[in-house]
Amino acid sequence: MRPLPLPPPLHWLLRHVLLVLLLTVVVSVALVVVFNQSPGPTLVYCFFISLFCATCINLLRFGLGWLRWQTLQRLGRAPRDAFDWPGWPLMTVCLVLGTGLGYSIGLEVGNFVTGFQERSLLASPLRRVLAVMVISLIPGFAATFFLLYRHRMASAEAHAETLRRQAAETQLRLLESQLEPHMLFNTLANLRVLIGLDAERAQAMLDHLIAFLRATLSASRVERHPLKDEFARLADYLALMQVRMGARLRFEFELPETLRELPVPPLLLQPLVENAIKHGLEPHVGGGTLRVAATAADGQLWLDVEDDGAGFDPARPATPDGGFGTVQVRERLAVAFGPRAALELSRLDLSRPTGGGTRARIRLPLPAPA
Repeated sequence: MRPLPLPPPLHWLLRHVLLVLLLTVVVSVALVVVFNQSPGPTLVYCFFISLFCATCINLLRFGLGWLRWQTLQRLGRAPRDAFDWPGWPLMTVCLVLGTGLGYSIGLEVGNFVTGFQERSLLASPLRRVLAVMVISLIPGFAATFFLLYRHRMASAEAHAETLRRQAAETQLRLLESQLEPHMLFNTLANLRVLIGLDAERAQAMLDHLIAFLRATLSASRVERHPLKDEFARLADYLALMQVRMGARLRFEFELPETLRELPVPPLLLQPLVENAIKHGLEPHVGGGTLRVAATAADGQLWLDVEDDGAGFDPARPATPDGGFGTVQVRERLAVAFGPRAALELSRLDLSRPTGGGTRARIRLPLPAPA
C-alpha cells in the first residue's frame, strides 16, 4: 500500500495568505469607490470574509481530495499526489460550499470586531444571498484559475527540465562510450609496437594494461567519482606508458587533501594526458615530465595537465585523429556543466616559438557545500 500523503508545505500556505491579503485590498478598494462605503469596516469585513472563504475552500479541497485519493487507491488508480488538482467538478463544489461557509464565519467575526450587526446569509432574502454568493465567488474562481495556471506551468517546466537532463545524460554516456575505446586502441597500438622491440617489456605492459582495465571498468560506468580515483586511474595509465618509454617519461601529481573527495566525471583527464604524451613528450628526444595538478579558488576547480615536451603550436596541422581527445573533453564539459566549465590549451614558455611545453587547463564549478 502506498504511504499516506503529506499536507501542503508551509510556503504553499503562506503564498495563499498573501493572495488573500491582495484580494482583500482589491475588493475593499472596489467597494469603497463604487458603493461609497466606509474604508475601515469595509477592509475588516473583506479581510475576514476572504480569509475564511479561502480557508474553508482549501479545507474542503484537501478533505474531499484525500477521500477521493483513498477511494482511487482501493481501485488501484490513485494519483501520485492526493492534494494535486482535483478537477473542476469537485473544485466547483469546494468553491460554492467553502464560499458560503467562509462568508458566514467571516461576517460573524467582522461583526464581533466592528460592533456592527450585518445580516447573515440565513437571515437575508434570496436575491441578496445570490448576489453575495456571485460577488464572493468571483475572487475564488479568479484565484483558482491563477493557481491552476501557475501549477501547470511549473509542472510543464519540471517535465521539460527532466527531459533536458535525460538527454544530457544520454549524450554524456555516448561521449564516454566513444572515449573508452579510443584510449584502449591507443594503448594496444603502443603495445603492438613494443612487442616487436622488447617482448619482456611488452609482457610487463600487458600486465599493467589488464590491471588498468580492471580498475577503470567500474569507474567508467558511473556519472561521477572522487577526484582521487581520477588521479589513481592516471597513475595506472602512466605506469603503462613508463614501460614503453622508460626513463624518458616522468610524472608528478599534486592533489591537495581537501580536494580528494570532490566528484568529477570519470576519464576526464585521461585524453589530456594521452595528448601530452603523444604530442608533447614522445616527439621530444629527451622525453620530459608530465605534471597533473588540482587547485581550487573563487568557487572554481582547476585541473592542469602540463608537460615540458615539444610544446603547443596553434599553427600545427591537425593530426589524423582530428583532435579527438580535446573535442571529447570539451563536449563532455558542455553536457555536464554548460558554460560554467571550459578547457583551455596554452604554451607554457611563450618566449620560445616552438617547444617550451603545453598546459591543458580544465575549469569546473566547485560543488555547493552540503
